[in-house]
Amino acid sequence: MDADIPYLLLTPGPLTTSRTVRETMLRDYCTWDDDYNTIVSDIRDRLVRLATTSENYTAVLMQGSGTFSVEATLGSVIPPDGKLLVVNNGAYGARIVQIAERLGIACREIAQPEVERADLERVEAALRSDTAITHVALVHCETTTGMLNPAGDVGRLAREYEKIFILDAMSSFGGIPLSNDAAADGSGGIESLGAHFLVSSANKCIQGVPGFGFVIAHRATLAQTAGRARSLSLDLFDQWQEMENKAGKWRYTSPTHTVRAFAQALLELEAEGGVAARYARYSENHRRLCQGMERLGFKLLLPPAYRAPIITSFIYPDDLAFAFMPFYEALKLRRFVIYPGKVSTAETFRIGNIGHVFPDDMRLLVEMIAEALEELGVRLVGART
Repeated sequence: MDADIPYLLLTPGPLTTSRTVRETMLRDYCTWDDDYNTIVSDIRDRLVRLATTSENYTAVLMQGSGTFSVEATLGSVIPPDGKLLVVNNGAYGARIVQIAERLGIACREIAQPEVERADLERVEAALRSDTAITHVALVHCETTTGMLNPAGDVGRLAREYEKIFILDAMSSFGGIPLSNDAAADGSGGIESLGAHFLVSSANKCIQGVPGFGFVIAHRATLAQTAGRARSLSLDLFDQWQEMENKAGKWRYTSPTHTVRAFAQALLELEAEGGVAARYARYSENHRRLCQGMERLGFKLLLPPAYRAPIITSFIYPDDLAFAFMPFYEALKLRRFVIYPGKVSTAETFRIGNIGHVFPDDMRLLVEMIAEALEELGVRLVGART
């Protein structure tokens, strides 16, 4: 564990960053200066290359959290007479539904339990029966639980029924190859998924800091969306045109320090060996965490086939001495910060596997969890449901 940080953030983002990423924020930049806009243009190019080798895609950066970019996409690309099909098996699928409702977008929701993967039969049935559907949205990794949804299969159905596919890859892009048939470095993945719009954020698997999200978009599809935006500041098409025509300039004040940190984070992703190498590290983090927690007696919420190596949900021990906040504080004192649960049907907490975090950190974490449980007088004799 780095000695210069007070604790490791074992969350789905913001997450622990490298010292070199943080140090890049010590310099100030002017938003209209050529040096700064060159950095923005390079980031856009690098993001596209992470997603595909095709020239058919582009990248748009958008101020705010990842949700801002999701809302910008939904509000900008779906026409007034369009209809969105949303697979909802977690809090972030539910958020997409909420955004659609707030923006007045017609929406059909496939609501599923949080512990079930996206139901392909229900998706196809909806596409077959409801010809008004124009767009399909899915969360790739539902960090509510750590669920990895079958994005490639949903994308295949969207393509078969000639729908626009919007993929919320907030917690997967840069850390999980986009599909099984993607190249080893993750390139080619967005086309193999059939995604027209892929949305992610600076403070996730690329290991930058919060401040902006981004959309990797199919150029021809994005070009058809002029004038559709339901918001001035979240107009994806206008933001794209500004960046395309003015060499990386943003329409409104951009988060310059965050952008510079992200540029460094992209270089560090490349130095690590790209998406494949980062995925291998995250997977080993996840494996060590799960094995260690099971040795202690914890039960995991999801079966192995459903888990993404991003964040992992654990069920509360069946001991009335266990309460989340004392457990959280005991771990924080030991330099680890974990995350509360979001599942509606079980009492859970979550531990993130991503960020500037390594397998030895997970080994130490498990030791500290055992120590904290002993201090709190918690005995692992089962799990609450």
